[in-house]
Amino acid sequence: MKAIASAAAVMMLMAAAAAPASAAGCIKGAVVGGVAGHLAGHGKAGAAAGCVIGHHEANKAQNNNQGAQNNQH
Repeated sequence: MKAIASAAAVMMLMAAAAAPASAAGCIKGAVVGGVAGHLAGHGKAGAAAGCVIGHHEANKAQNNNQGAQNNQH
């Protein structure tokens, strides 16, 4: 079981290295969600939900920054 978890972690790190801009929110959210989920007894579910929420928030912030830059010109 630990081997499967280790392989999954390695694959996630490789995917994050391939697309650092889009994965930044996911990784940060997964860490926060994983810790919060661990405290509630659902670490894996918390990490998955944190990844989704972190990715959404990163996209929202990026869209807001692009809109602000377009309004300045």
